Order: sequence, then C-alpha cells, then structure tokens
Amino acid sequence: MTASLPIRQVEKPWGVDNLPAPFTAPRGERIGEIWFEPPAALPELLVKYIFTSEALSVQVHPSDAQTVAKGIGRQGKEECWLILDAEPDAVLGIGFDHEIDAEAMRAAALDGSIEQLMTWHKVAPGDFFYIPANTVHAIGAGVSLIEVQQNSDITYRLYDYGRPRELHLDEGMAVSRGETYALDRWHRNVPAHGSHVLVDGPLFVLDQVEGTPSPTVAARYPGALLVIPREGSVTIGGETIAPGGCGLASSLQDVRFADNGVCLLARGCQTGA
Repeated sequence: MTASLPIRQVEKPWGVDNLPAPFTAPRGERIGEIWFEPPAALPELLVKYIFTSEALSVQVHPSDAQTVAKGIGRQGKEECWLILDAEPDAVLGIGFDHEIDAEAMRAAALDGSIEQLMTWHKVAPGDFFYIPANTVHAIGAGVSLIEVQQNSDITYRLYDYGRPRELHLDEGMAVSRGETYALDRWHRNVPAHGSHVLVDGPLFVLDQVEGTPSPTVAARYPGALLVIPREGSVTIGGETIAPGGCGLASSLQDVRFADNGVCLLARGCQTGA
C-alpha cells in the first residue's frame, strides 16, 4: 500500500496563477485548491491546501443531523483552517457583527450587502479557526491555508460577488445561523513550532506535533491517521512524505518523525454526531 495520498489540483475562478513551492500549477490554470484524495481507511476526512487571489463566495454548510434529516445520510461539513501565509490586508469573513434573521439575511444576500453585515477578521500566519456547521463564512483574497474538514462537498452559496455561478438561497437559509462568531472559543494562534492540540472532536481530531509525538498525543491516535508534514519529512512504512504531501499511516508506530520536524496529525471520530 502506498502511504502518499493522490493529489487533485482544482481550478477555481478565485485561484492563483503561481502556486507556492513545492506545488506547481499547469500553465494557464488558476488553481485554488489542492485536495488529497481521502483513503478508504479514513473516508470521513478531507485535507486541502487553499490559495486565493480573490475572495471565495459567502457560503454555509449543513450539519450531519440536517443532512440525515433530509434523507441523504451523514454529509455535514465542519472544517478548520490553519493560515500559512497572508497578505497584509487579508481577511476571513466569519459570522455577523450583529444577529440577523433569515429574512434579512436573504435580502442582504440578494443585494450584496451581506458583505457589510459579516465580521471580517484580519489574519496572519499561525491563525487557526474552527468553522462549525451553519456558520456563514468566506475566505478573502491573499490567503494560503490548510483546511481539514469532514469529507462532504455540500456547500450552499449565498453570495458570489456577481460571478455567474449558482446560488443556493433556499437551502442556505434553511441552515444558516445569523449569529456572531465565538472568536474566544473557535480561534487561537498556533506557534510555528511545538506541539499543540488543535481540534479535540467530536467529529475529528487534529494536532500539530514537533518531533516524535509525546505519549499523551500518541494516545489520541490509536488507529489509522493522516500525517501532513509542514517542516521536514516523515517516513511511513519506508516511504518518505515531504512537505506539500499527505500520508496515510495504519498506526502511529509506522511513522518515523524528523527530530526537528513539524507536522499535523488528523483522524476522524466515527462516533461524532
């Protein structure tokens, strides 16, 4: 079994012409996302790099409970972002400055004023945000980040800056919360080095580790996991995974970590609801 996950480069209207190293974009394409195909051993997680030259749509995702109630199974989407690089004026739109009801939100989405109603957070490398389902959000221009998410492609666009793409106002209004974002709960700054718990369930677990994980961290990963090198390479079953890659390990014991390397570890929580 190959440890390295296959990569898919996804062209987006808001993507970039020149990808940062170690990635390379096909000539003439604006690549916005780099996906690592979810393996059969961990189908519930999707890891992406995202690169923006323009703002993404204002959007929202449903929860597992909502998609189950709709009769389409567990296809909810919660996600988190670790900012890798950001231009000086880069921002993320998450939640609203003040509570807003569904009728006012729909009207604002239709006339474009939803941009002015959202809270825009200035970002820098090391900023980390968790985005619960039902949270209205948008990634601004000039941002590079790693996203770890539930493996779902259900996105409801509420506003897209006049781009000729479909909006999903009925579906979006049904799941959107017109609330402020709990910054003190869902945001933190992650130092470039050191080991830090980033997400502790209930849907997935995510850690940053430097060097070999401590026994405490190791106990959080009893089975299959994803390893995403940030600095230095790791070896999984004899295969080297370098920064820019993502590897699947059947257990933590199969991974050899560089002494001064930094990587992310992730796994799903099958019992998440």
